[in-house]
Amino acid sequence: MNRTTAILAASILATTLSACGSNSLFSRDRPDEMMVSRQAPLVVPPDYSLSPPAPGTARPGGETTAEQTLRALFGGAAPRSPSETQIIGSADGQRADPGIRSEVGSPDTQVVDKGLVTRDILAAPEGDGREASAAIPTG
Repeated sequence: MNRTTAILAASILATTLSACGSNSLFSRDRPDEMMVSRQAPLVVPPDYSLSPPAPGTARPGGETTAEQTLRALFGGAAPRSPSETQIIGSADGQRADPGIRSEVGSPDTQVVDKGLVTRDILAAPEGDGREASAAIPTG
């Protein structure tokens, strides 16, 4: 074994053994994380004199969850702004129902399914179809 190998082995052994020791850097006193703040004592809540509902009675509120959700999302029939009323009034003199925005998605609204033919007609290129050709004007 040559001299550099012996020095290298001794330094590795000394480093390894020094890691087992303790010094003031790693052995300091740490606070207990459970004792940082005091725990509040348990308190019995006040009696609000609430009684359970009687069986078979209507729910207080009278609306189902679905109705409450729709009311929260769409707000029911909303009055129109003055500018919106003026624009609608100038359209052929017809008056619209003030709650029409709330009624558009109702199940009573009749919708006509135009099918895929209408989509194909609207997406078709202009011209006569197969006989359409492009001409470059000479000039």
